Amino acid sequence: MEFKGKVIDILPEEKGQGKNGEWRKQSYIFETQEQYPKKVCAEVWGDKIDGFNIKQGEELTAKINIDSREYNGKWYTNVKIWAVDRASDGNVGGVPNAQNENMPPQYSGGTSGPQETPPPSEDDELPF
Repeated sequence: MEFKGKVIDILPEEKGQGKNGEWRKQSYIFETQEQYPKKVCAEVWGDKIDGFNIKQGEELTAKINIDSREYNGKWYTNVKIWAVDRASDGNVGGVPNAQNENMPPQYSGGTSGPQETPPPSEDDELPF
């Protein structure tokens, strides 16, 4: 999935220690660009925080995974950003246009070339 919006706030970075080592998470508040705009809190994990370099006031398209989990009878939903496209600088999918040859490409995941499908969730299981 994806949505287009403007970054209206950046929450403080969170850090912690888990069973797999140290983790980092940065949350961003977006306002969608629709007839009736909505506010969406989306998060970026790990090294992608530095790679995406999302700034307040910036308009971009975020490619996301949505995940909901139940805990003590309540449901919690996370919106995780796995790639960003910046329309304002002509950069789509991490490939700079001719006007921006001196600019470094934006980080859009860990693969070379365009990525059409999101990376698998950690909870994905094979049926066999």
